[in-house]
Amino acid sequence: MDNKIKELIDDLRPLLNQDGGDIEFIRYEDHYVFIKLTGACANCGLQDNTISFGIENYLKEQIPEIEGVINVDL
Repeated sequence: MDNKIKELIDDLRPLLNQDGGDIEFIRYEDHYVFIKLTGACANCGLQDNTISFGIENYLKEQIPEIEGVINVDL
């Protein structure tokens, strides 16, 4: 499952890179994908929208078992 999620995140990466941001896959656990937004996305006021309406929706469409996406600060 991790490899499939990483591939999907790689599909999204160019969109985040356009705005000066990036995304790191941390882990998949209990039907949740843990990520870390970096660069301009790390402190963006719209990061919740990016996660909910962009990243999460896309991942759920591709892998229905995913229940959500959680951004973590490491």
